[in-house]
Parts: sequence; structure tokens; C-alpha cells
Amino acid sequence: MMTTSRNNDPLEPAGPDWDVVTVPARQGLEAVDILRRGAGDAVGPVLHDGGCGTLGFLVPPGTAAAWDVPGSVCTETDGRGICLMPDRPAEDSDWLVPPGEADLATDPAVLREALGQAQRMIEAADSCR
Repeated sequence: MMTTSRNNDPLEPAGPDWDVVTVPARQGLEAVDILRRGAGDAVGPVLHDGGCGTLGFLVPPGTAAAWDVPGSVCTETDGRGICLMPDRPAEDSDWLVPPGEADLATDPAVLREALGQAQRMIEAADSCR
């Protein structure tokens, strides 16, 4: 699972506040495809961990307080631990959808719907084996 760390270094400025929804990579990749096929720019920046086991969607701050989607975790970052520079995200991760190619954050309601649809697609595909 991808984690974000709080950087308490007073010399490093805090970035904008956001929360991060972390999901298994397979479900996250399906959700990114669903969001990209939707109307407008529905997907914000997305991180993947070094081992490509999870994806992290940047969502607006406060999302973690009400996030209850099974199989995912929403973590507060308080603007620390992730840098919105295309070449310098959180430690041991990289951008799947870099900042600058996407809105600042993915709408949590839209993400919740896409993750549900992605899970249903995965279950359907797995049942066909």
C-alpha cells in the first residue's frame, strides 16, 4: 500500500492541502480509464507506488473524514509528503497522471462512482475465467 509521510521540516514549504485515496492498482487503473472517458477533465493527479501495487488519487481536503469505500483508504496529507512537481512526487512513487495534465484534485463523488464501476468490471472479468 502506498503511504504518504508528513514532512515536519520547517524549511520545506507546505504544498496545497489534499487527501489521497489509495486503491489496488488494478481497480485504480480501471477507474482512471473510466474517468478519462467521462465528460471533461474528471481525473486529477494520480500517483503509483514503486512496486505498482497501488494508485493514489489526489482528492480535496476533508474527503478522508467521510470516505467509506471498501477496499480503499483515504489519508489526510495536510499538504505534506507529496510535491506537485511532475518529476518529484512522494518518496518511492511516480505520477501516472502528472500535475499539469490534470485538475488539482479528483472529485470524490465522481471517484467513488468510478471505483464502484471498476470493481464491478473486475468481478465480471474474473467470473468469466
